[in-house]
Amino acid sequence: MYGKNKIVVYTSGTFDMFHSNHLKMIKYARGLGDTLIVGVSTDELVSSYKRPPVIPFEERLAILEALRYPDVVIPQRTLDHTEIVKKLNIDVFVVGDDWTGKIRLSQRLGCGRFLFPLRRRREFDQN
Repeated sequence: MYGKNKIVVYTSGTFDMFHSNHLKMIKYARGLGDTLIVGVSTDELVSSYKRPPVIPFEERLAILEALRYPDVVIPQRTLDHTEIVKKLNIDVFVVGDDWTGKIRLSQRLGCGRFLFPLRRRREFDQN
């Protein structure tokens, strides 16, 4: 669908209570390629592994769509990113370092992974 001679970057998250580190990660992801696709986790997905989001899915989706950095904003309905990587020809996957060890994308999918330093970034922001 995407990716004809362009680097396609994908990042995703709940983006509940949207804050500056969310924006920084999206901006960082934008700088890694030509097309940025942002996945927003549905309420059902989030509720499957932690408390339901405070902000409803449709509102979180609208917030992301209003940003200038994403080219496309899509619902994310599963934590298994294999289908998204294949279907959208994702070249680069960006995830916050709070997901270290939780998301494993197979190298055979040909997708690079970049960790955005959320934890270190918080330390820098406090100084």
